Amino acid sequence: MFDDLLFALRNFKRNKIRSTLSLLGIIIGVASVIIITSLSQSATQSIKDSYGSAGLDLVEISAGWMMRRKSASVQFNDTFREELFDSIRNIVQIQYCNTLSMTISKNDLSATTSATAIEYGYLDMRGITIAEGRDFNVSDNVTGQQRIILGSELAEGLFPDGGAVGQKVTVVADNTTFNFEVIGVLAASTGMTSTDNAAFIPRGFYSKKIIPNPTASQIVVQCTSQNLAATVAEDIESYITEVTGSEYAASVKSMQAMLEQYEEVSGSVSLILSGIAAISLLVGGIGIMNIMIVTVTERRREIGIRKALGASPAVIRTQFLVESALITVIGGLIGIFIGIVISAGAAAVMQQSLAVEWNACFLSFIFSAGIGIFFGFSPASRAAKLDPVDALASE
Repeated sequence: MFDDLLFALRNFKRNKIRSTLSLLGIIIGVASVIIITSLSQSATQSIKDSYGSAGLDLVEISAGWMMRRKSASVQFNDTFREELFDSIRNIVQIQYCNTLSMTISKNDLSATTSATAIEYGYLDMRGITIAEGRDFNVSDNVTGQQRIILGSELAEGLFPDGGAVGQKVTVVADNTTFNFEVIGVLAASTGMTSTDNAAFIPRGFYSKKIIPNPTASQIVVQCTSQNLAATVAEDIESYITEVTGSEYAASVKSMQAMLEQYEEVSGSVSLILSGIAAISLLVGGIGIMNIMIVTVTERRREIGIRKALGASPAVIRTQFLVESALITVIGGLIGIFIGIVISAGAAAVMQQSLAVEWNACFLSFIFSAGIGIFFGFSPASRAAKLDPVDALASE
């Protein structure tokens, strides 16, 4: 076998152009598969990195488009929170929040933004980091303190010289003017959801001064594990449908479920495109078979001499099979290398982290080797069946 490998390499060296042309189909096919799968994996990983680990264990519930119909209504009040917690498994906590538009002013500077009235622990659950100051405590929420946390860009706009924490701002909400104390400034957002221009106030203040005993406009449920988020979302959706009799009473979404759906769709598309790219491997295999047939014809005298010296048909067949398989193996390795290099360049241009699909590399390599053996078998068998007398006489 080792002698066959050396002999095949010497034959490649003697026929460089022919060998190169034989490699091209395999190289292009393997490289195409690696590029498609790697870029698909890189895009998926980039989306995951954008969202980060924070938020993948959360399920968001908001009013559906049929909430306005009395027959399909569900009230996001404290009773619903208790019943939801008792009915659904794998829930750590349930946070209620409300949104409102407000204008925040400091001296001659002002900004209009959408503020969120939140409960204690909301920012920590969301993975939102405070760069300066502190988060709301239990007392702030229970007593409805007029305190506010600003996003990084919002704070910079109102306080160009810094030092926002501890300062007073004027807030106009629901046509009413309030004085708020800034107790915190958020760190700049790094995920896909930006909080740079956000503002947060205690939900206790909202329920005491804006709308008494309000129902939540949005509910955020934290699960025991991000792997269970999609299951919990389905359970909540089924529970609300059972309670209201309508599947449109509420909108339930989970970032983990959305990522899983994206991965499923992306994987299917990648598989289809890889299958199309793999056709070039088959074309390359047909080219290799044709070239091997030509090679057998050109080397009839060599085959006749070897058979006359006692080489069995199995030895001759193995010699040409090794030569055919070696072409595709070398082409497969070069294709994998080129595919990774091109994928790395494309990922760098798109500012994504490279994620190589090593399973695709392995399968492409095995498939390319199999192509060489499959398409090389016919020419190898043809060589093995040559009669030594006829082979020598043909020269």
